[in-house]
Amino acid sequence: MFFDDWSGLLRVLVIGVSAYLALLLLLRGSGKRTLAKLNAFDFVVTVALGSTLATVLLSSDVALVEGVAAMALLVALQFIVAWLSVRSRAVERLVKSEPTLVYRHGFLPEPMRRMRVTSDEIRQAARASGNAGLDGVAAVVLETDGSLSVLSEVPSSLGPANDDEPSGPGS
Repeated sequence: MFFDDWSGLLRVLVIGVSAYLALLLLLRGSGKRTLAKLNAFDFVVTVALGSTLATVLLSSDVALVEGVAAMALLVALQFIVAWLSVRSRAVERLVKSEPTLVYRHGFLPEPMRRMRVTSDEIRQAARASGNAGLDGVAAVVLETDGSLSVLSEVPSSLGPANDDEPSGPGS
């Protein structure tokens, strides 16, 4: 139960290092998009890669080459879908969700219900962004990766920013 034999342990070590290096090379070769913040599609591919790596490590029925081929297939399919989504609005809509406004000078109950976001989660996002409450918050958006972006109010006394004028000490 705790130890079968040295050959099984040696297999896990050799295959583990080899499969890990192959996965690193595949991810590095596929570009930054594969390692970007995850939307739902990217998350599924990442979980599938992890599952494939675990299967290669722990199942003696799956050869290293078969596992690397499966991981390469997943990375290639993710690359193709990402490439197509940049070039086709229809593919982009199929693969990616749109950001959803869940708070704008008050809670928006219908979008919150549809997106399964609670008022406590919105308050937590406001606190995490440095707001003590929702008073200084103009809007909260549920992003495509599931995170909440908080858009703060700009005090009216400051007005619009002017990049042409110097600011700060010594100006």
